[in-house]
Amino acid sequence: MNQTLEKNTIYVVDDDEAVRDSLQWLLEGKGYRVRCFESSEEFLSRFDPDEIACLFVDIRMQGMSGLELQDQLIARKSPLPIVFITAHGDVPMAVETMKKGALDFIQKPFDEAKLIALVEKMQANARTAFANHQKASTRDMLMGKLTNREAQVLERIVAGRLNKQIADDLNISIKTVEAHRANIMEKFRANTVADLLKIALGADAQPPSN
Repeated sequence: MNQTLEKNTIYVVDDDEAVRDSLQWLLEGKGYRVRCFESSEEFLSRFDPDEIACLFVDIRMQGMSGLELQDQLIARKSPLPIVFITAHGDVPMAVETMKKGALDFIQKPFDEAKLIALVEKMQANARTAFANHQKASTRDMLMGKLTNREAQVLERIVAGRLNKQIADDLNISIKTVEAHRANIMEKFRANTVADLLKIALGADAQPPSN
């Protein structure tokens, strides 16, 4: 099954050339596209934030550490799955990175079987994370098109409120609610309330039960 899926780019950030070469050799030997960087700063200036990819990064480096790089990516709302490269003494630090959203960590020297299994897990995670990120970006863009009042009406539609209840909540007429509702549907390019809920909540979310 995995063979039919496209293999996405793997970024490797490590200031140790031997580690970069080792990972690149192992992963390219399995058909993966690998891009290596010797510092966090170089990676941040050159990586494509819209490319579906995943990241191996050394937890300790000169200049910006792997931990600081993770913070930078979190601040940028990057969906990149991150796995930290660690030495034996770094396990407590690696656990902290996982609490902040890192997918996993791998210790040097690398076990090839564990490495490849981890990469497959990262690739699957990347596809899901980037798809969800795209949905969220689209949702944010659409939400930005709404007036304050339309946003208030949408919030109540999502909560399962009826037009009359929304009118009472906002102290406006039912006709005004209907007009706002029509504008929201048009801006979201939704044909049905179900379509509207899928966009507003995300496709995997459950609509409220009436």
